[in-house]
Amino acid sequence: MDDKPSFFSVRYDLVQVDLPLLFDLYINSSVVKGKEKFVRIFPSGETLKKDDLEEFHKKYVQLYISEDQRSVYLRSLVKSQVDDVQKANVIKDAALDYLHNIFDKDKEFSTDLLSKSIEGCREVVESMVDVLEEHNIDSLRNLIGNLSFHDFYTYDHSINVSMYCITIFKAINPKATRKELVHAGLGGLLHDLGKIKIPTHILNNPGGLSNEDYLTIKNHPDFGLELLLSGHCKVDENIDLKIIGRVIHEHHENYDGTGYPQKLKGKEQIHLLARVCTIADFFDAITTKRSYNEVLPIPEAMNTMRNFRATKLDPDIFDIFDQHVRYIRAEATRDLKLSDSFDPTLPYAKLPLEELKKFSKEMDFGKIKVVDPSLKKKK
Repeated sequence: MDDKPSFFSVRYDLVQVDLPLLFDLYINSSVVKGKEKFVRIFPSGETLKKDDLEEFHKKYVQLYISEDQRSVYLRSLVKSQVDDVQKANVIKDAALDYLHNIFDKDKEFSTDLLSKSIEGCREVVESMVDVLEEHNIDSLRNLIGNLSFHDFYTYDHSINVSMYCITIFKAINPKATRKELVHAGLGGLLHDLGKIKIPTHILNNPGGLSNEDYLTIKNHPDFGLELLLSGHCKVDENIDLKIIGRVIHEHHENYDGTGYPQKLKGKEQIHLLARVCTIADFFDAITTKRSYNEVLPIPEAMNTMRNFRATKLDPDIFDIFDQHVRYIRAEATRDLKLSDSFDPTLPYAKLPLEELKKFSKEMDFGKIKVVDPSLKKKK
C-alpha cells in the first residue's frame, strides 16, 4: 500500500454529536479537480455539538476521516443509536475498500499489502460480530436484503458469506468466544482470496465455461492458501492464519469426499469453519442476485440445499441452519433439483435447476434444534 495518508468519506448523519469524538474530522480543501488537500476541521477528544455539525454541513460538501482512524470510527458507530442497516452498510463499505486493495488488478500484489488488508479485514469483522450480536440466521437474511450492492459480485458475496459464517457458527455453538466468531468471519471474508490469480474474464463469464476454464477456477483454493501462508504475513497475534488458510483451502471440499482440491471427507478431515463456510457460500450463491442470475425464494433454496445434505454439506450443521431459517413450505413451492456439479464459484447465467414435482408440507416455524455437543469440540 501507498504510505501517503489516505482518507475515507463519512456521511453527516453518521457522525455522533454531543459526545467527545474519538477521531478527527477533515475536509478536502483543494479546488483543483483531481487533487486533494485534506485539512483537519475538528479534533478528536473534543465534543461536537449539533450546531457545529449543521454549520459544517452548510460549508462543506463532504467530511472525511483518516484511514488509520477507521477502526475507531467503526467502533463508535457500532455503539451508536444508528439502525443496524446503516451500521452494516458502513461496515460493508469498509470491507469493500480492503477487498479492493487485495483484488485490484492495477496494484502490485505484495505480502505487505495482504498483511495490512487482512488487519483491516479483522477490524471490519470485529465490528460485524458486534452488530450481529442480536441477529440470528433468519434476521441476518433480512438485513442482507436491505444492504446496498455493488458491481463486483465477488466483494458483495464475500461480505455476505462472512456475516453468515458468524451467525451459523454462533447457532451451532452458542457459547462461541469472540475470537472464534472473528475467525469464522475472517474465513468467510477471505474464502475466495485465490480468485486474485484467476483472470477476470473467466470469473465474470456467465455464458458457460470450457473444461479448461473450470479447471483454472478450481485452482483458487490452492492459490489462496499459497498467497496467505507462503509470504509470511504479519498480522495481529490473535489471528491464526493457519485456521483462515484451512477455510480458504477447504471450503469446496464436499462432506462425502467428492469435492476439491484434495477430496477431503467428513468432520475428521474438513475443518469445522470450512464446513460452515461451505453452507454460507452455497446459500448466498443461490439467494443473492448477481447481475446475470435470478435467485431462488427461501423455501425453494432450502429444499434445494436439503438435497445436498451429507453429500456436499455437513448434515449436522445443515440441520441446525435449516431450523434457524423461518419459512413456509407451501403447496405452490417447486421441488427443485440442482445439478450435482453445481459450484457456487461459477458465474451461471441461469442456475442449473430441474423441477421435479409439486409437494405439500406443514409449516415450519424454525424451532431451534439442540446442538450436537460433538460439533463444539471440532476445531
